[in-house]
Amino acid sequence: MVRRDPEEQHRAATPLELLFDLCFVVAVAQAGDRLVHAVVHGHTGHGVVGYAMIFFAIWWAWMNFTWFASAYDTDDVPYRLATLVQIAGVLILAAGVPRAFDHRDYSIVVVGYVVMRLALTAQWLRAARSERGGCRTTALRYARGIALLMVGWVSFGFLPRSDAQLWVFVLLAAAELAAPMVAERSGATPWHPQHIAERYGLFTLIVLGETVVAATLAVQGALDRASSTNLLPIAAGGLLIVFAAFWIYFIVPIHEHLRGRKSAFFWGYGHYLVFCCTAAIGAGLHIAIEQVTGRAPISTLTAAAAVTLPMAGFVFFTWLLHARHERPRRRQQVVLPLTAAAILACTFAGVWAVFCAGGVAALSVAVSLAVRNSNSVSGAADGRRRAVGEED
Repeated sequence: MVRRDPEEQHRAATPLELLFDLCFVVAVAQAGDRLVHAVVHGHTGHGVVGYAMIFFAIWWAWMNFTWFASAYDTDDVPYRLATLVQIAGVLILAAGVPRAFDHRDYSIVVVGYVVMRLALTAQWLRAARSERGGCRTTALRYARGIALLMVGWVSFGFLPRSDAQLWVFVLLAAAELAAPMVAERSGATPWHPQHIAERYGLFTLIVLGETVVAATLAVQGALDRASSTNLLPIAAGGLLIVFAAFWIYFIVPIHEHLRGRKSAFFWGYGHYLVFCCTAAIGAGLHIAIEQVTGRAPISTLTAAAAVTLPMAGFVFFTWLLHARHERPRRRQQVVLPLTAAAILACTFAGVWAVFCAGGVAALSVAVSLAVRNSNSVSGAADGRRRAVGEED
């Protein structure tokens, strides 16, 4: 297993990586569906906590594979087989999501997670055989750390149902997050910045697509129960939100920022919040539709917050992680934080909350483009003036 060149030209995601992402979205859809079920039945706190826990398992397994593949994707038979085993593991995890949400029975989720992690451990051991020096030590540390944590997750999966489950989960999750930082002290893995940026962007697109599917199915099911006039503001606002989310995320090329280990860790870990909010937008739209059709005994404010909170979170965390790195001027920097605040304010707009949030998000994109174009024109004019001065 020969390491990939981190400066390789035209590095792109492979078809196997795309299949991997699509199968992970099955688990994302299951988590979103159970979140809707919990909120609609008045168990919002339980639903949010369960969603955050399940989404962590999904995101962490996806992220570990993504960064490993960026460094060691040989695309040979053993590599493909190990990746297919990981895909099987996420499908097992997805099958266990309803039981985990409804009964706090995490045994099937843990089985799926362990299958994924066993395959990744084998990949790291294979990489270690081909490395020397500090990089070999790094690969072995990854393998040992994953194996040790698997023991903890197996124990967690069979804990009796109690409040202690949450605290054990938090400790194990913290250990998982610390493991790469410890492993890479002896040598950084040769991940590819452009490849990593593309992989995160593709997963964002796929999760946004799942949001569209969830909202479409909710509207389809609601058409027989309510007037299309009542659904129109939510459908229109949902479309604006999805389109604006796409534009906001991809308005900035981020790969140049991912040159250092510290910035890469912050960016990679922070995307848990971006992905979590992105997927929750679809669940929120579903909840808003259930409320307006009378199938969810929750308030209009709760239904509105189910959409505005994750959308505001998406906007803010996208700005915090990478949009701000390409916007040095103050008036550019404040657009997205102000947008997030305005979207939160839309929560109190009643039945028009979703539509207002979509309008604010779309307006934010327009303002960002106008400011950028204005700065480009000003920069070009300054350049011409300097050139004239040099000629004189």
